[in-house]
Amino acid sequence: METHVNGEINVEKNKKQIGIIGAGISGLVACKHALEQGFNPIIFESSNCIGGVWSNTIESTKLQTPKDLYQFSDFSWPTSVTETFPNHYQVKDYIESYALHFNILKHIQFNTKVVSIDYCCEDDGEEMAAGCQNLWGGTGQAFSPKCKWVVTVMDLLRSLHPHKVYEVDFIILCIGKFSGLPNIPHFPMNKGPEVFNGKVIHAMDYAEMGSVNATAMVKDKRVTVIGFQKSAIDLAAEVARLNGVKHPCTLLLRRVHWTVPEGFLKLSFRNLNRFSELMIHKPREGFFLWFLAILLSPLLWIFSKFAESYLKWIYPLKKYNMIPDHGFLRQISSCMFTVLPADFYKRVEEGSLILKKSKSYCFCKNGLIIDEENLPLNTDLVIFATGYRSDDKLCNIFTSTYFQKCITGSSTPFYRECIHPRIPQLAILGYSESPAILYTTEMQSKWLAHFLAGKFKLPTIAEMEEDVLRWEKCMQRYACKYYKRACVSVLLQIYCNDLLCRDMNLNPRRKKKMLSELFAPYKPSDYQRSV
Repeated sequence: METHVNGEINVEKNKKQIGIIGAGISGLVACKHALEQGFNPIIFESSNCIGGVWSNTIESTKLQTPKDLYQFSDFSWPTSVTETFPNHYQVKDYIESYALHFNILKHIQFNTKVVSIDYCCEDDGEEMAAGCQNLWGGTGQAFSPKCKWVVTVMDLLRSLHPHKVYEVDFIILCIGKFSGLPNIPHFPMNKGPEVFNGKVIHAMDYAEMGSVNATAMVKDKRVTVIGFQKSAIDLAAEVARLNGVKHPCTLLLRRVHWTVPEGFLKLSFRNLNRFSELMIHKPREGFFLWFLAILLSPLLWIFSKFAESYLKWIYPLKKYNMIPDHGFLRQISSCMFTVLPADFYKRVEEGSLILKKSKSYCFCKNGLIIDEENLPLNTDLVIFATGYRSDDKLCNIFTSTYFQKCITGSSTPFYRECIHPRIPQLAILGYSESPAILYTTEMQSKWLAHFLAGKFKLPTIAEMEEDVLRWEKCMQRYACKYYKRACVSVLLQIYCNDLLCRDMNLNPRRKKKMLSELFAPYKPSDYQRSV
């Protein structure tokens, strides 16, 4: 039963069950803000701990976001953490402290793996979702009197009758993008890992081993790491430090990306303010904002060229043929922003780390056959640091092929980066990428909690689909072929937060002075107040 009070929908919160899948950062903030709105959510977590990727990661992993931007808006880092970029142990402790402080742990069912979710209605659920009705779920609201999600879980600690079924009124998927389903390249017959006498693993397997076992596995081995994103770079540098020049680590990559030092990243974050966002075109912008973006766009080009020149100056990129064939701005527009370990090129110079570029490669008995090289690369261990199949992971949780096609059948982003216009009573947190993922996810979780509480309704399905198409077109302007639908707010973080604030009927202007509003960087602490 729902009633309307002062234009808002008064939801009987104690009778509405919210299911949250995953106890990483996204799941924790979703739970915390749902609790603040009076709900009693339940979190299903397949492991025995919280923290998501931070609970199992490479030993040398650190934050690549300054900690004042990677923090909860209402829970600061402890004063004992003085580093700008804390290590993964400090991050994990911080997350656990947050969960304890807000009493979230009692809402988590550990060792409980969600096998599938199914949308069930008195009428045909898929027909309702497909848009036979103009509004999301038929009402534009979070809950439906006729429909629920059926969640099938498996208790990983029980061997006898491990499966259990729950009915929930709303689901929040917080299953993450960087875990669970590794992306392993496909190879022709008899040219894949099956013909290799050595061992082949993914970076996910390496991280899950723990520091002691991982070190023992790579020690004094000829190791080849494949990839050039954050995990590949960190892993290769870690192996090079362990084995030295006697057993150098090979980093095999297809495409080079711009990488930056910590100091440059820290300076860049300081300049993420409203003024810098005036240089970026926005969906549905009026003439004045369009004209400002045209007028100020040369500053973006200057920044990009300055960054490229600076990185060529501090790193021996030309010497090792590591200059990317795309611009710096295009790369950050697609959320590819990697901090380089301080000793990376030192390891290359001394010979403990070997860089190899190749568009194609395959396996042989003793290692890898690399395109345009006469001799095979002899190796004992190959580690794929080639990312994850995040869309497939998201699809696989649905029993409905219609909902699966909703995820894979389009490249458009989600509405407000967390709502699919055709999948009712469900939100996805932690899917969207940004330079400061905790900052982004917490804002979305606040918005979602307000929506669950009935403080606003969603636009029509057609309006939401029109909105996300505008975002796709706008971001393709900057990222071009590197466009990803999970990365639409990277250049417009404050603008996106403004939209969320307006939906929640909150003031988007969070600074006290006009100059600060225009030129000071926005941080999570700016959104602690609810006015």
